[in-house]
Amino acid sequence: MSRPIRFHHGLLLLIIAIGAFLLLMPTKVQPVAWSPEAAPSLSSDPYADNQRLKGVVRVGAADIDGPEALLLENNALITGLHDGRVIRTSLDGQDTKVLTDTGGRPLGLARHPNGLLVIADAVKGLLSLDAQGRLVALTTSADGVPLGFTDDVVIDKPGHYAYFSDASRRFGYGEDLDAIIEHGGDGRLLRYDFQTGKTTMLLDKLEFANGVTLGPDDAFVLVNETGAYRISRYWLSGSKAGTHDLFIDNLPGLPDNLAFNGRDRFWVALYTPRNALLDKTAPHPFVRKMIARAMTVLPKPVEKRAFVLGLDLDGKVIANLQDGSSGNYSPITTAREYGDWLYFGSLRAKNLVRLPLSTALQ
Repeated sequence: MSRPIRFHHGLLLLIIAIGAFLLLMPTKVQPVAWSPEAAPSLSSDPYADNQRLKGVVRVGAADIDGPEALLLENNALITGLHDGRVIRTSLDGQDTKVLTDTGGRPLGLARHPNGLLVIADAVKGLLSLDAQGRLVALTTSADGVPLGFTDDVVIDKPGHYAYFSDASRRFGYGEDLDAIIEHGGDGRLLRYDFQTGKTTMLLDKLEFANGVTLGPDDAFVLVNETGAYRISRYWLSGSKAGTHDLFIDNLPGLPDNLAFNGRDRFWVALYTPRNALLDKTAPHPFVRKMIARAMTVLPKPVEKRAFVLGLDLDGKVIANLQDGSSGNYSPITTAREYGDWLYFGSLRAKNLVRLPLSTALQ
């Protein structure tokens, strides 16, 4: 006769405690149901797995924490770090200078024609730094709503406007996964007028508004919606001015920053490939809320894969750069083309890297 299975008293209490934690622990996350398209395959074109990013080489200063933003000027790299500093480093890494310390988290950089360095700081808002080292807050709100998570910035050629993203009004820096799990559509695309000091909202209800860049002749601005795996386009001139559409949809990963080479290509950095569990539970807010609770104590479900796409002016994939091998440089959160090189920055890595443009485009 078989014996009844007996649970150890301590194990039973542990199971009860875990269940209570997943079901009852207070959480800010209030998931919204949605249904993403099936993720594109990474085994066939245009997103087939490869190791083209395996050949990246370090450039600039070593042992710097989270060089997310990236500008190349006068053979030197400018980047923002996790500790709030904005630094300039020579390409060989031998000469490094601290330009400022925002006291926040600088995530986006753009140079104004008048010389100002404009900084999208996740904590402090949209800032400017002049040649004398004076740091000024340009704007910290739009339409009476404070900036919650200022993410990236780009400036038009005349220097009239700065276009920038507010990733989320509910979740601040470090809460990006919570915002993506919630899928509440509380991100915004904003425009700052340097002449009047006014900040205007161009688009709202964006799913974690992230990287921004302008297109040819400043005819449109693109903004990455990380939580929806897509890039939205807002038209600034022509017959479509004031309207918006999708530039590319159903990406294979979470788009982070975005850059235009000024001629014929956009580069989009994918933080990580899409997570099958998050996609499958998208229509089920109750389950996603349990996942949000679990993520407070468990490792984040982020695959370490270097992933960058090149897009033409119509949003067609023209370059697919990956590296899923051990020790890869990831997550890549910024990709910018300068001369014969493609430069990469990262929210988490300890240095900057680059790859010959000829290799990226082969």
